[in-house]
Amino acid sequence: MNWADFGAALALVLVLEGLIPFLSPRGYRNMVQQMAQMPEQMLRNVGLVLIIVGLLLLYLVRG
Repeated sequence: MNWADFGAALALVLVLEGLIPFLSPRGYRNMVQQMAQMPEQMLRNVGLVLIIVGLLLLYLVRG
């Protein structure tokens, strides 16, 4: 992996993260409020699942 790949991946993450509040600001606000009420352990579990799914997708795409 080189720095250009890292920069492209970071840029893509920012684009994808920005799509949700851009397309549905009200839904995004509701989602954030619901997440604020979730227990920390549940948020950690969601984060872990997202990391694992992301790594699996990266493995499948980059081989």
